[in-house]
Amino acid sequence: MTASNYLEGQILIAMPGIGDPRFDRSLIFMCAHSKNGAMGIIINKTAPMMFFSDLVDQLKIVPPDEVRGLAPPILNLPVLFGGPVEQFRGFVLHSTDYLSNNTSLPINDTVALTATVEILQAIAKGNGPIKVMLALGYSGWVAGQLENEIQHNGWLHCEADDDLIFGTDNDGKYGRALKKIGVDPLMLSPDSGHA
Repeated sequence: MTASNYLEGQILIAMPGIGDPRFDRSLIFMCAHSKNGAMGIIINKTAPMMFFSDLVDQLKIVPPDEVRGLAPPILNLPVLFGGPVEQFRGFVLHSTDYLSNNTSLPINDTVALTATVEILQAIAKGNGPIKVMLALGYSGWVAGQLENEIQHNGWLHCEADDDLIFGTDNDGKYGRALKKIGVDPLMLSPDSGHA
């Protein structure tokens, strides 16, 4: 792959024959992709019964008396299953209106990744980014692994957009991503082949 073929800032779409239930019907926003490997965050699978309010409580992000002042939409923000690697580590995909010095990784002009408690505190206090997606864990590939999986029909990819990344209809995102590239989800087969 050449640098122009890397998928950083794109969305991977798991094919039905991916062969790993953790990635079944997954969409992964690619945060990094180079000859050395790849890293991304699943953007359409919620972590079981986990919301921002749980993180606020567990990590003591704000003092307990300030929690009551947080707006319900912030507290009820779901936490997603970002992938099977480091599942207890938090990641925040967010709009680039918030960038923390040396801790935020801008992925493109509109999306950045931050993995610090400071961004969670900023979100809780209303000083954080406008658009936010919280996740526990990430998806990672060693050098050449992702390219091999793509070659063996494990993944398709599409352009990212704010609705796919930050939208709340996680169940509908998979079908919308496929439609962006002209694929009817009903026509997909778990079997692959080469002509």
